[in-house]
Amino acid sequence: MLSQLPTVKSRLGIGEFDVQYDTLLTNVLTALSARFDKDTNRTLTRTANSLHEFPGDDTEIVPTCVPIEAVSKFEIKSNETEGWVQQNGVEYVVRNSCVISLADRLGSWRQQARITYTGGFVMPGTTPGAGQTALPSDLEQAAVEQVTYWFLNRDKLGLLRHWPHQGIYQQFANLDLLPSVAAVIRKYERWAI
Repeated sequence: MLSQLPTVKSRLGIGEFDVQYDTLLTNVLTALSARFDKDTNRTLTRTANSLHEFPGDDTEIVPTCVPIEAVSKFEIKSNETEGWVQQNGVEYVVRNSCVISLADRLGSWRQQARITYTGGFVMPGTTPGAGQTALPSDLEQAAVEQVTYWFLNRDKLGLLRHWPHQGIYQQFANLDLLPSVAAVIRKYERWAI
């Protein structure tokens, strides 16, 4: 999850021992984490032994789980009968922690290649080890603010306007994501051609 439950509860002013909304807030954080992954076109959570497939003739590989920590294996497949065959001695360089540049193609356009690698951000609550990258604080804060906004307006979801008899006319903004949250997400979007 992009943040920890105590951080969200603190932002909402909910006491540490008030567990009434813990399940709800945890579910919202989980759903929002998946939404951030979808909107950024990447997997934000650090994942070990992640697989990324690409055409055998590609030399610029842009995996989905970045920043890249380590690449452990290159494989190529020519047919289903033979399956994946590990390639040894592959020369490559990791550029900007997000692109793997190969010195030579692993195969032809008819072959499928894949890498096994470790990448992504270490989520809050876990101390990053050597070579690991913590989740940027602006992403965590964006998640906290979005969950807070959702929680405080959860009874108005889907409601466009409310005008009770002899009451005050209210029109609600139809916001999917808060503008500040959308701006933060745009900074972390992954683009590949």
